[in-house]
Amino acid sequence: MTTAPLAVDGPAAPPRDNGELVFAEPWESRAFGMAVSLHDAGAFDWSVFQAALIARIAEWERGHPDGESWSYYRHWLDALEDVLTADGTVAADEVAARARALGERAPGHDHRDDGHDDGHDEGHGHGHGH
Repeated sequence: MTTAPLAVDGPAAPPRDNGELVFAEPWESRAFGMAVSLHDAGAFDWSVFQAALIARIAEWERGHPDGESWSYYRHWLDALEDVLTADGTVAADEVAARARALGERAPGHDHRDDGHDDGHDEGHGHGHGH
């Protein structure tokens, strides 16, 4: 397994603090992990993703005034969608439908007390390193 070569500086570099990756919200780390995992699985070349990310950031910068808040990981997700839909890995309408379904989930869906106290996450849909 290879690991995606992350830019240390430049427009595609993820936010860092003292050299460590910084995620403001849980979804940001999930988005990061999803892109790295898909790359590691051979879904796309990292340089293609980096180019898409740089293009998304540049597009945003052209259309927004200095000082307006932005989300690095929103651009990260948009770039990932661009790469996966461009090569036909995922259809654009599938991405939209999945995003809509995830957006309709109740807050805290991923981390509710589901009554399982046996250390297993049956039916939960994702692991937490148990």
